[in-house]
Amino acid sequence: MPIRSRQPRLPLPKDWARSVKSAMIHVIALTQYAAVYTRSWMADSTNPRLRDKADLEQANQEIALLREEMRIKNVRMELIPPHRRPFYPPIERMAILELKGARGWSLEQTAKAFLVTSATIASWIGRIDEEGPAALVQLPVPINKFPDFIRHIVQRLKTLSPTLGKVKIAQTLARAGLHLGATTVGRMLKEKPQHTTPAAEPEPAGKGRVVTAKYPGHVWHVDLTVVPTGGFWTSWLPFALPQCWPFAWWVGVVVDHFSRRVMGCTAFKSQPTSEAVRAFLGRTIAKAKKAPRHIVCDRGKQFDCKAFRKWCRRKGIKRPRYGAIGKHGSIAVVERVILTIKCLLSCLPIVPYRREAFLRELTATAAWYNQCRPHTWLGGKTPNEVYYGQFPANRRPRFEPRSRWPRGSPCAKPWALVRGSPATKLTLEVSFHAGRKHLPVVKLKRAA
Repeated sequence: MPIRSRQPRLPLPKDWARSVKSAMIHVIALTQYAAVYTRSWMADSTNPRLRDKADLEQANQEIALLREEMRIKNVRMELIPPHRRPFYPPIERMAILELKGARGWSLEQTAKAFLVTSATIASWIGRIDEEGPAALVQLPVPINKFPDFIRHIVQRLKTLSPTLGKVKIAQTLARAGLHLGATTVGRMLKEKPQHTTPAAEPEPAGKGRVVTAKYPGHVWHVDLTVVPTGGFWTSWLPFALPQCWPFAWWVGVVVDHFSRRVMGCTAFKSQPTSEAVRAFLGRTIAKAKKAPRHIVCDRGKQFDCKAFRKWCRRKGIKRPRYGAIGKHGSIAVVERVILTIKCLLSCLPIVPYRREAFLRELTATAAWYNQCRPHTWLGGKTPNEVYYGQFPANRRPRFEPRSRWPRGSPCAKPWALVRGSPATKLTLEVSFHAGRKHLPVVKLKRAA
């Protein structure tokens, strides 16, 4: 008679029934570990069918786990009476109706999926075309959309300072704590009914310069220009008025190449001599307390002479560098500064005939240019910030008027931290440097 072999019996631990639930968790975790190990081997196989099968199994497992997660959440919500359940926001109601159309669900299927009544879904469909902030169903608002008061701030600033282009408005607001892109400002300005002035062109990059400024005060530019008090045209021959006072002012400007700072400016009644220009440069050097290493100028008779070169050597300045007429980058820096100053002076209702009065306007314009006007070449910094090594205002913590904008997401350049909490309402405060309406000083403050 054959002897039956006994099956091996595993001794169960004492009080094993109390550990069944813990054992289930351990078994599921071990199963997941084995599945991940096997699936990783299949995904790394050279057989494409095995790789596809591994991806399919992983997707099926994820779907099953998500369905179980939704079932658990729905069980909790079903315990609450329907009239006491929390309401869906207007944007989520629109998302539910979109999913209903994509799925082809009926009212009952949609209501069952989202734990509402069929009458509720029907009410949403009946009121889907309502407009305004109180609409029952609303489209999602992009998280990067600025509130309407930001558009008002941009348009108001353009009204107060018509000479500012979209780039300068963006840089000015960035210094006040509101970072907007130049394209965003341009779009907001286009929505304004009245005509807007074109944006200011960026300054030339100035490639290929022989002398490169390495620090403030290293290279200075000097040039002369004519600012008319009215106009130069006349009805008799030679159909032009003489370029001298009282028909025009001759203005001398000295600019630091590295920081684009106006180091000095003055006015002459007629075209100045070399001696007058040297006296002006001497006063500018005395004010700066240091002479530059190089001077860049044009071939005007005031600069291209032995007396000027001799004066440079006496001041410790190397031989002056002369910019070539018509070549890019030769004297473009000082010419661009002069263009800005002349545009600002043209905003005056009347150009003064008195030299002291004209010098006050010229000095106020240069001071505003150095202290308050952001410079495109300098990345939105002001010339004074670069010259004196100050921390730029556009890198300080900024305001964030968008409520859903993630705090860690980048903003319009330059990047800056968020000041306080998002969804900040702001008010625009514009003052004017020395009381001049064409020299705005922009500040932003939290609305009460």
